[in-house]
Amino acid sequence: MTRQIASVIGGKNEPTGSPYTSTNPARPSEAVAAVPLADAATFARACRDAAEAQKEWSRVPAPVRGRVIASVGRLVEANTEALARLVTEEIGKPYAEALGEVREIVDTCDFFLGEGRRLYGQTVPSEMPDKNLFTFRVPVGVAAVITAGNFPVAVPSWYLVPALLCGNAVVWKPAEYAAASAHALYRLFAAAGLPDGVLNIVFADGAATYEGLELALSEGTVQKVGFTGSTAVGRSVGELCGRHLQSPCLELGGKNPMVVMPDAELDLAVEGALFSGFGTAGQRCTSLGTVIVHRDVHDAFVRAYVQAVQAAKIGDPNGDVLYGPLLDRKFAERYEEYLTWIEPHHTVLPGPTGRMEGEGLYYHPVIVDGVRPDDRLFLEETFGPIVGVTTFDTIDEAIALANRPGYGLSSSIYTTDPKAAFRFREGVSAGMVSVNNSTSGAEAHLPFGGNGKSGNGSRQSGVWVLDQFTRWQAMNWDYSGRLQKAQMDVADITPDLAFRL
Repeated sequence: MTRQIASVIGGKNEPTGSPYTSTNPARPSEAVAAVPLADAATFARACRDAAEAQKEWSRVPAPVRGRVIASVGRLVEANTEALARLVTEEIGKPYAEALGEVREIVDTCDFFLGEGRRLYGQTVPSEMPDKNLFTFRVPVGVAAVITAGNFPVAVPSWYLVPALLCGNAVVWKPAEYAAASAHALYRLFAAAGLPDGVLNIVFADGAATYEGLELALSEGTVQKVGFTGSTAVGRSVGELCGRHLQSPCLELGGKNPMVVMPDAELDLAVEGALFSGFGTAGQRCTSLGTVIVHRDVHDAFVRAYVQAVQAAKIGDPNGDVLYGPLLDRKFAERYEEYLTWIEPHHTVLPGPTGRMEGEGLYYHPVIVDGVRPDDRLFLEETFGPIVGVTTFDTIDEAIALANRPGYGLSSSIYTTDPKAAFRFREGVSAGMVSVNNSTSGAEAHLPFGGNGKSGNGSRQSGVWVLDQFTRWQAMNWDYSGRLQKAQMDVADITPDLAFRL
């Protein structure tokens, strides 16, 4: 039976809205969940309710909030298989990858449990006697979190866990086509004992979300926006937040380069290019965009890469496959547009392109050799199973090619030369660099995020995300019994600057 789900605001279901059905991309005629999509007013109301709930939640001691996060982790761990199966059913992610995605939630909760006891401030010496200075981390207030559906439960946890730990309330708008997975994750958070209204989930389309966010920002009920999605939409969200003097946390697209040096272990490089280029059907923000391979090893690399792709299994995501279907019909339509960017000077490997025969949204893997720095396939993100290949002669040329598209999320270099590795790290614009590893593979205790078209420099994961969901507050405490004026009533010890040995 089709699951019937709804937005939850202040602990109560919101059953009204425009009908929407999420479907199984492996069998598009099969409905996974029916959900009413809320309007802008409902989104804004959720933000008002969250603002009220946040007042009490922020008073809960941080170590206690940390124990709630620990409970979320244990609940997710106990429900791993069920949640992973739902992710596979709803977005077509291979089950093995879905298990890894659920594990990332557990890792994130385990990490932030300890941060509940480490929301440290500082005691700072004053320039005047009988006076102390302090700094404190304070919650921002209400965070509006908008996430994509390619990682429908792991990426949201990067926002929800630290935001809640820091004492904020959250209004979460997940992707409609991953509604059932998101609703399941919400239920696990709620079961951990969160008070009503501290975490709210609102299902809405993009237009209603933007309008509702604009209304909430104007009402002053949202103090932080977290957005994961396309560069184009991220730019609009950033502009909206800027008008309200807010700095959002933007995690956007990527055109992630992989440099293959002449001394690289080619078998390892091919393995990395296979996983990062075609895992999740190339629908990760960290998916490989272009292989930038040294001219001396180009032919050998491409030959081995083609063989690896030909040998890979594509199909039912419940099986042992490299990738399954595309996420949703809208992504299939966009991917078919990307295929029109293939030009006569390109060499298309290993064979057919486009949709495979059958019911599901399965598409052939495509390697495009001979891409040039001015090609759309080189410059723009292509969300799907397509990877470009180009050549270089020097490390400086490789770095220039890696930076040319203007994205800056993830990058990779395969080499056995430490000098090349550090030269690449120094020169590449990406927020994340892998050496002898793929462009994909975040860990919960490292900063995740990009620069340029990939984001505004904000970082998720690890201790670095705490700066997104807290504000520094300074306090000075003068117990001298008199007014001491900074930079004025400061003791002056005069040196003899004319002294010489």
